[in-house]
Amino acid sequence: MNGFTRKLTAAIPSLLLCASLSGVPTMSYAETTNPNAPVSMVNEWDKTFPKSDKVEHRKVSFHNRYGITLVGDLYLPVERGDRKLAAIAVSGPFGAVKEQSSGLYAQTLAEQGFVTLAFDPSYTGESGGYPRNVASPDINTEDFSAAVDFLGLQKEVDRNRIGILGICGWGGMALNDAAMDTRVKAVATSVMYDMSRAMGHGVGNGKDRYTTADRRAVLQYLNEQRWKDAENGRYAPGGHDIYVDGKGNVTASERVLPETLPANPDPVLKEFFDYYRMPRGYHARSVNSTSAWNATMPLSFMNMPLLSYANEITIPTLIVTGEKAHSRYFAEDAYKAVGSKEKELVIVPGANHVDLYDNAAGKIPFAKFEQFFKTHLR
Repeated sequence: MNGFTRKLTAAIPSLLLCASLSGVPTMSYAETTNPNAPVSMVNEWDKTFPKSDKVEHRKVSFHNRYGITLVGDLYLPVERGDRKLAAIAVSGPFGAVKEQSSGLYAQTLAEQGFVTLAFDPSYTGESGGYPRNVASPDINTEDFSAAVDFLGLQKEVDRNRIGILGICGWGGMALNDAAMDTRVKAVATSVMYDMSRAMGHGVGNGKDRYTTADRRAVLQYLNEQRWKDAENGRYAPGGHDIYVDGKGNVTASERVLPETLPANPDPVLKEFFDYYRMPRGYHARSVNSTSAWNATMPLSFMNMPLLSYANEITIPTLIVTGEKAHSRYFAEDAYKAVGSKEKELVIVPGANHVDLYDNAAGKIPFAKFEQFFKTHLR
């Protein structure tokens, strides 16, 4: 696991010295001159979907407001002429990379005449940021605004016609950004999760899973893990879906998905496994495909509700979910909370959550997304 960087402010070494003298082990630091630099920028086509001959692809990088370098794939229609086009920033699902679902959505929408940007959020994929495999309701919301910054500076883009699209856990981040960034003219989500609610109250079968006592038990568990991380000088990995039994005992996996499916697996686990762990959607840089988040990652989400200001979203909003998606209740409740007079909830018949990741079952309503953005990014 990567730690913090050695390149710190002048005050930090004295703090480390005090910690060392007191017998407390210090965190290990990444041997890098810039912890916020890209991890890589692979130019070869390494996506989980075929390349379109109707779209020009460019590998790009840009910075967010915290100085972290984000890496993305910019898609432009080949036949675009000289006019400035509407643009859409796309990210998600939670724990995925731009070579998976977000890239497919971006390329498909670029085929319909938009400039699109699929990007890796901070601390994941090819984007910079240490320690690795961290998510943050604040920083990942900022990542969407940074993508808007980048798109608005491109000569092919009309900066007054920029929208955002979030998939799964980045749906909640997209709505959070739409409530804050007045430059965003339209927002859409696909099988969205509210990650603050998911981590703070547990993902249930159509409703929250944790009781108040469960929530306190999870906080106790995570803060005990902080002691262990501090003592060990590193950040332990762990799954972000945490279980509490009726006696307040907490368990969490050491990785997001297992190496192999157990006998008679939970249907939702099988959905995710069949995408992330199988050739259909596997990618080596995806947290969900290969590894785990930092075990303490849920803490900030549990204490910072993402959709606190959803009622202040006034721009056109499209919320798409599946009829059989376990996440459907997140979308339905977000739809009710959004304040826009121009909002629409689309429930795709027969679709589960992962069906809307890669269109393997022909379920993604790309025509609806196209119509929405063409109507509201005119």
